[in-house]
Amino acid sequence: MGREEQIISERLRKIKELREQGINPYPHKFEKKDSAKELHEKYSKLKKDKTADYKAKIAGRLLTKRELGKISFGSLQDQSGRIQIVLQEPKTPLKSRQFFKKYVDSGDFIGIEGPITKTARGELSVLVKKIEILSKSILPLPEKWHGLQDKEERYRRRYIDLVMSPEVKNVFEKRTQITDIIRDFLKERDFLEVETPLLQPLYGGAEAKPFITKLNALDMKLYLSISPEIYLKKLLIGGIDRVFTICKNFRNEGIDKWHNPEFTMMEIYASYWDYNDIRKMTEKLLETLAVKITGKTKINYQGRTIDFKAPFKFLRMDEAIKKYANLDICDKSSLQKEAKKIGISGTDEEIIKAIFDEKVQPHLIQPTFIIDYPKAFCPLTKEHRKNPEEVERFELFVNGVELANAYSELNDPLEQERRLQEQVEARKKSDKFEAHLEANLVDTEFVEAMKHGMPPAGGVGIGIDRLTLLLTDSPSIRDVILFPFMRPAEKGGKKQWLI
Repeated sequence: MGREEQIISERLRKIKELREQGINPYPHKFEKKDSAKELHEKYSKLKKDKTADYKAKIAGRLLTKRELGKISFGSLQDQSGRIQIVLQEPKTPLKSRQFFKKYVDSGDFIGIEGPITKTARGELSVLVKKIEILSKSILPLPEKWHGLQDKEERYRRRYIDLVMSPEVKNVFEKRTQITDIIRDFLKERDFLEVETPLLQPLYGGAEAKPFITKLNALDMKLYLSISPEIYLKKLLIGGIDRVFTICKNFRNEGIDKWHNPEFTMMEIYASYWDYNDIRKMTEKLLETLAVKITGKTKINYQGRTIDFKAPFKFLRMDEAIKKYANLDICDKSSLQKEAKKIGISGTDEEIIKAIFDEKVQPHLIQPTFIIDYPKAFCPLTKEHRKNPEEVERFELFVNGVELANAYSELNDPLEQERRLQEQVEARKKSDKFEAHLEANLVDTEFVEAMKHGMPPAGGVGIGIDRLTLLLTDSPSIRDVILFPFMRPAEKGGKKQWLI
């Protein structure tokens, strides 16, 4: 029998003995009134070898347990942090000392009562008087996490990762702070938060391959949302002038350090604004987030200093390609030569996009708006007021990665209908076109809604996962998603899907 099997067998024996004694190792509740953090804050100035009058009642997971003569020590962890517990003869009743020694293991959830004390070494502790097992663990906690394989296991078993690594929990606490700050920022500016459907009869609002499912009750094909954009614009039509959502999107595409098939997006729309207004708000929002999360506008990301101090710099798309790729996007011959050189094919727009991704994007480290795209890129975007071959769009790049995408929204229904049909024809010519998706490329219901009148508007989408990744200095998107999608794990010679 291996070491782990011995531990499991021993713990199962303890569970059996506890039940035989009428003790439930999985009770219904515990009246917890204190947290580790609160106790540290309240009694930080308690002198060494002194005990406070206050009797604490705290619960959490026992991380470590050690015996030192007539004294037992443990490290108890709750959501707020860790605190030491001490069982000492004769201050701790004999019954509690014996129970702790015989039945309590690291990994167990326990509830304890006792006064607050500070040891001779200055460690704030709870001097245990009463102890109760709240959940008897059967599997032992891991001793170490290291190496690539262990890191992947941390993603698969995030519940253990959170127990063993407080810094991981801190990342997800900051993620919640980020969305809280965003909501406060937008509500202060009279934006209304809404929800939009995740199951949609048509998909749109972005260039992406959808996940396809079926509603059995109606024998109906449905798509998981790739974007909430169309629904939010319908709300503008309905008279909600400022609206936003923070939602899940699903795109059936690649997985890497910047992409997860299921991800969180924030989209914001404001009637009577254009992309310049949206750009200024985006700058202010990101500057506010940087200051509130890190304390300053300059953040450190993987050894680089990135400054979110507004205003950000900006470049036209054609200027950016000229600057970094030395190409004129109007020179189709040069574009085709460059496409062959880097091994890509497709429509002119796909080639320009690929060249931009390959040659330009890696240079955009500091927050940079790339503005004014060719019209064919953006079927939902308003024509540029000075150049009819372009549209009023920007993408924000930080650390070489897209963080935000924004438009002056197209609100001419006839132009919208024409552009969507052009997009269908362009996709048919693309080597990426899939015939079974063709019928869902023109959203006639949306065009009909627009014919009732849609106000001029600006809109922006910002990836919450990537934003969190940057503001927490996390190397991969999987570090900021609690349960990222993972490839199948090999277990017992068989593949098992774990997320």
